[in-house]
Amino acid sequence: MTAKATNRRAAKRGAPKSRAGRAAYGEIQQGIKHLEKSIAEIQKGLRHAEREIEAEAKARIRALRKEGKTQLAALKGKQREAAASLKKVSAAAEGSWDDVKRSADAILADARATATSVIDRIRGAIRS
Repeated sequence: MTAKATNRRAAKRGAPKSRAGRAAYGEIQQGIKHLEKSIAEIQKGLRHAEREIEAEAKARIRALRKEGKTQLAALKGKQREAAASLKKVSAAAEGSWDDVKRSADAILADARATATSVIDRIRGAIRS
């Protein structure tokens, strides 16, 4: 006896013999088929949503990288500006190092504020 023949007999034995029983059994089988289709649709929808989320995340990462590069370029410019200003001020001060220190502190404070702003923007973008 093959496995198919055994399964057919088991299926026949499990099926009701009365007309109402067979009708109910058929309706239950149809319900199971509909449920299988619904599960397949849900799985397909989940896969689609996952792909959309991944695409949005990749686009967001690209935008963050671009913004980060722009902000880093601005910070490097401020760094160069601070170094050049320090050279100019130190040459002009001729021994008045308190003036040099105050000018350098102001320039560095501005650069730190800009860096902090960049970091806060990037962190905010990551959180949202």
